[in-house]
Parts: sequence; C-alpha cells; structure tokens
Amino acid sequence: MLYYFLYPLVEYHTVFNVFRYVTFRTAGAIMTSLLLSLVLGPYIIKRLRGLHVGQQIREDGPGTHIGKAGTPTMGGLLILTAVTGSTLLWANLTYRFVWLILLGTLAMGVVGFIDDYLKLKRQSSKGLAPRYKFACQILLGLGVGCYLYLAPVDGFTTRLSIPFVKWWVPDLGAAYILLVMLMIVGCSNAVNLTDGLDGLATGPMIMASGAYTVLAYMAGHATIARYLQVIAVRESSEVTIFGGAVLGASLGFLWFNAYPAQIFMGDTGSLALGTALALLAVLTKHELLLVIIGGVFVIETVSVLLQVFSYKTTGRRIFRMAPIHHHYELNGLAEPKIFVRFWIISFLLALISLTTLKLR
Repeated sequence: MLYYFLYPLVEYHTVFNVFRYVTFRTAGAIMTSLLLSLVLGPYIIKRLRGLHVGQQIREDGPGTHIGKAGTPTMGGLLILTAVTGSTLLWANLTYRFVWLILLGTLAMGVVGFIDDYLKLKRQSSKGLAPRYKFACQILLGLGVGCYLYLAPVDGFTTRLSIPFVKWWVPDLGAAYILLVMLMIVGCSNAVNLTDGLDGLATGPMIMASGAYTVLAYMAGHATIARYLQVIAVRESSEVTIFGGAVLGASLGFLWFNAYPAQIFMGDTGSLALGTALALLAVLTKHELLLVIIGGVFVIETVSVLLQVFSYKTTGRRIFRMAPIHHHYELNGLAEPKIFVRFWIISFLLALISLTTLKLR
C-alpha cells in the first residue's frame, strides 16, 4: 500500500525512491509485523483471558503440562493480524503471488481457528475431526497447485530444483499439483505437531522464514538467480515481503510465547504458519530444500510416524511418547533445554540450506 502512495512522490524528492527496493520494504515489513505483535500482544492476551479461551491439556500428556491448562490459546490470531497488516502495507499488491500466499495462509488459519474453537466448546483436546482437517488441507493444496499449473506467472515452472544437483532439473508437469498438495498437508501438520512446548515451534519458524526470505529475494532477482543457477521467478521478489512479515510476527509472538508462555499459538497459528512455510518453498522454487530448512519439523513428524508404525506392527513403542520432544521431557530433560537445543539445530539447518546455493 505504501508502495502506491509514497513511491510516486519520487518526482518531488529522491528520498521516496527507497520504496522501489524490495530490501527496504522487507526490512519495513519485518519491523512493522514485530511492532504490531508487541503492541497488540498484551491486549489480545487480556481479551482471550477475559473470554476464558484457555489451553486444553492432553490427558495422556506429560504431568508437567498440567500447570499450563488455562493459558490463553488462539495466539495465531495475533500472528495472522501482524502478517496480514504488514504485508498489505509494504508489498506491491499487483503481484499475484502476494495474494496467493496471503490468502492461502489465512484460509488455513480459519481451519485452525475452527479446530481451536471446537476444543474450547467441548472443553477437550479434541477439536475438528482429522478427516475434515485433512480434507481442507488437501483441497487448499490442490487448489493452489492447479492455479500454479494452469495460470503460471513469469518464470514459474513445474521443474523441480534438487539441492546439490544443478545438471538435473526434472519437469513434473501435472504431477507438480500433487507435490504442492503434499507439501501443504505435510508442512502444516508438521508445524502443528511441533507446537507442544513453549516457543518450540516459534523458534524454528523464525529460522525457516528467515532462510526463505533470503531465498525469495534471490529467486526474484534475475542477476543473482542466474549467478547461483537457481530458477528465477519474477514475482518471488514480492514474496520476500511476506517472508519478512512472517519473520517479524514470529519474533514478536515469541516475546509472549517464550518460557513460561503467556499465550499459545494454537492450531490457528500452527496450521497457518506451516502453510505459509510450504507456500514460501513452492513460490521460491526451493521445494525440496524445505526438508533441510524445516528439519526440526521433519524430525517431529517422523518420530510420530515411526511410533505409530512400530506400535501397530509390533505392539512396542520406540519413544516413551511422541512427538519426540515429549520423549525428552519424560526422560527428565528440562523444557527450556529441549526447545533451546531445537532452536540451535534449526539455526544450523538454515545455514546449511543456504550453503547449498553454492554447492550445486
């Protein structure tokens, strides 16, 4: 929005030329979403407390979580407000990718909100039935995939960039639709599974969104993309603004979500952030790199799949409890130690992912 109002003023003074640069507007988006989170956070927490919107604790969960019952949830409303406001303020809204990633994220936020609402209404940790949740995720994934396949923007392609390999870029054709669907379903659920400790999902989300903000800028800059031999997509440049907004909003949310948490993001936040991360990977044409960048989310998901598979086939559990962060809790590791170590791993994985740009 500021791009339209302030950039035309460059004819009166050259200082307004800065609004043409994605880097300047991305910095503005980060700061705006961060400030919105910090300013609105206390008000939203107070309102949620007043409405008795408290966290429902799993009956089979670790005993240390009993004291968290009643902590305001649906904190995703704070994150989505900050991301939406910042993106609309700083992005060039004529770019289709901006609307695609923003509306896709908000759509999954609505699904998460319904899930959280049903948990509160039923006073149970069980919300929206899994089959309905998966159906919404699949429909969104197929919708986005079909849109990208049938109406691609300048430079977007169904070719798949493979980390560490530059000589082989396979074209998936219509199968790319299924890849997009799997990424949205997988990533949204992975972030949801990880959101089990104070700040545990927020920290890795900061690292991952930061990495993809850098990748979005590179993919949208023709010269840099050509130098690094990555797929150049013109509209990815404005996706950088969205990535910055997610980064700032996550930082601001962590201010209140850090141990001991004053608020939880709930499914409203975790499903939306997972979808945002998947769409960042798709729109920047670094789909497979998500496995590295979101490595912590992958580990959490795999731990659940292994636990279920082992129990159903052998009757034995691999971990004391899944996802794996609960296993460490039951083994006596303090909660702050667990999430800080996961943050460190996320930071290292983000660095490793960026190095793959040269190791090709």
